[in-house]
Formats: sequence, structure tokens, C-alpha cells
Amino acid sequence: MLKQFLYWVVGILSRCHGWIMALNDRYAFRFSDKTLHFLVIGLVGMGIFFLVHPIFVALARRKHEIVISWIYTFTVILVITFAIEIGQKVTGTGNMEFADIVFGVVGFLLMFLVFALIRWIVGAIRKHLRKQKSGKSSPENQ
Repeated sequence: MLKQFLYWVVGILSRCHGWIMALNDRYAFRFSDKTLHFLVIGLVGMGIFFLVHPIFVALARRKHEIVISWIYTFTVILVITFAIEIGQKVTGTGNMEFADIVFGVVGFLLMFLVFALIRWIVGAIRKHLRKQKSGKSSPENQ
């Protein structure tokens, strides 16, 4: 299944590469392959940045830094799991399986869910203790 997915992605990239090369040839830009990589990846990166940055700024303004950290970590986990599986295929040290990627990502998601639950419980306890402490020291309770 992963093999078919990777072939599908490679097919899309190949078609995009062919389209860009055709534009390069049609308009006689004479860009080298390295220059095209520089331009295309640079433009794609900036496009992603301009989409993501306003979202992250809005999250930061609302004190949702943990969401930003989660998005970054999740993205890195996806890259790592794909790299491991592709590395296994290339080196022959294991089987490249999409299920391994899914299980790895689900492992992160479940462990993060446990972390978030513990964090929420600790926060609720702290809030309750602060509320009790401020209630006992107020003049109307004496």
C-alpha cells in the first residue's frame, strides 16, 4: 500500500516536473535543474509560510503555543516515519509498510492525548487549590 502511495506521489511530482521543464523549454529560460529546484522549492516554501504564519500568529495571540508545538512535532513525526520506511526500502534493512507509518503516528497521537489529559488534570487541580486558598483568606469567610 505504501509502495502504491509513493508511486502516486512520485507520479504527481513527475508530472509537475515535466510541466515546469516544458515551460522552461517553451520560454527559453534555460534554467538548470538546480536553478529550477531553487526556484520551485523556494516558492513552494514561501507559499506554505504565507499560509501557516497567520495561523500561528493567531494561535500565539490566543496563548495556544502548545498547538503550534503540536503541529510542528506532528509534521516532524510524519517526516521521520516516512524517512524510516523509505530508508528501510532503500537499504533492505526492513519492510517498507504504510501500516508502520500509521502505527507510529497513532502512537504519538495517543501518547500526546495522555499528556494532554494529565496536563488538564494538573491544571484543574491547581485551579481548584488556588480557588480554595483565595476563598479561605478572604475577609467574608472569617
